[in-house]
Amino acid sequence: MAAIAMPTTAPARIPITVSATLAANEALAARRRRGERVLPLAFGEAGLPVHPALRESLAEAAGRNAYGPVAGLASLREAAAGYWERRGLPTDPACVVCGPGSKPLLYGVLLALSADVAVPRPSWVSYAAQAAMIGTRAHFVPTRPGQGGVPDPDLLDRAVIAAHAAGRRIGSVIVTLPDNPTGTLAAPATVRELCAVAAEHDLIIISDEIYRDLIHDPAAPFISPATVAPERTVVTTALSKNLALGGWRIGVARLPDGDQVPPSAGRLRDRLVSIGSEIWSAPSGPIQQAAAYAFGEPPELVERVARSRRLHATVARAVAARFSAAGVAGPVPRAAFYLYPDFGPWRELLRARHGVTSGQGLAALLLDRYGAGVLPASAFGEDSEALRLRVAIGLLYGSSDEQREAALACADPLALPWISAALTGIEDILVDLRG
Repeated sequence: MAAIAMPTTAPARIPITVSATLAANEALAARRRRGERVLPLAFGEAGLPVHPALRESLAEAAGRNAYGPVAGLASLREAAAGYWERRGLPTDPACVVCGPGSKPLLYGVLLALSADVAVPRPSWVSYAAQAAMIGTRAHFVPTRPGQGGVPDPDLLDRAVIAAHAAGRRIGSVIVTLPDNPTGTLAAPATVRELCAVAAEHDLIIISDEIYRDLIHDPAAPFISPATVAPERTVVTTALSKNLALGGWRIGVARLPDGDQVPPSAGRLRDRLVSIGSEIWSAPSGPIQQAAAYAFGEPPELVERVARSRRLHATVARAVAARFSAAGVAGPVPRAAFYLYPDFGPWRELLRARHGVTSGQGLAALLLDRYGAGVLPASAFGEDSEALRLRVAIGLLYGSSDEQREAALACADPLALPWISAALTGIEDILVDLRG
């Protein structure tokens, strides 16, 4: 295996805290154990049951107790290659690496590259944290309005030049298509512009496409950077969102391939496998076998994803309508189960009535007074004064598998009592906040 290049200077000691999303989820769980009412809007979980066919597939694989290859079972790598092939990305299974979730794979890629990384502002909480943990630096680059997840290409160009002038080297850029936290989707033209900037500055593009199958309108224009710049793009995905298998912890990465791979991406697969061999050894064997079945996309799972997508879209639009009616701005959710409302128009009202002047203060008020868990924009790299919140709706679909299955099957999930109650709860909170 290739040696792993490490930073030449020792990084400063970095305080490592629990992920903001996990911390918020634990806080809500503690309140629930005390018998207090909660409105779970913080944790990015799909909140749906495991499909029976997946349960059966996992049970059949329970005897698979050997470690297996670090890069993953051949059956899973071939299934993942087929998954990408059906989305217009021809993939050699040899270029696929599996891991215990896409999160460790992202960490492994950043460690293998060992250079500073450009990330969108706002962006998922773990990108910058992982960069800090390996002793490099995350450079936040704002996104274009309504196009979360992809750094503005013009600003990315300036950021790379400025970093170089300051003695830093940005070696990669992360994009999220579609986006967490905003629930939006960048335009294909913006993705192409970013690929051009990446080529000019020899950046590796890390495309986190874990929400790709949950774009509300399946006909919406979508392009992966791997279509435009396959020689320098890493694509990661997993089953935790489209099939609600977060607890299974399985993900896959598609590494650059071909004759035009730049030196910066050379032997990236070998370095990633070396890292995996020292951190996770091999993904869980039974989970891999079931994941191979899932990535093969049998009809029953294709239907399940379609039902999930419709449910997420319906409830997201309903929640967005409540915020809009209350005068709270925000981008229209176009994917997954997230909203990013902006309480900026309420700034003076929140300061005068509640003494709130920051996103963190607003999130604390919502939790303490109403039991509503949300995350402030500062958790996603924005300034503390920003009054934007990440609202996740995936845990509103029911408190039992029976309720969640009913939500998936219902033609009008908003009419279900538990979802209707959650929507009313959001309305009541906004009315009380505003006075």
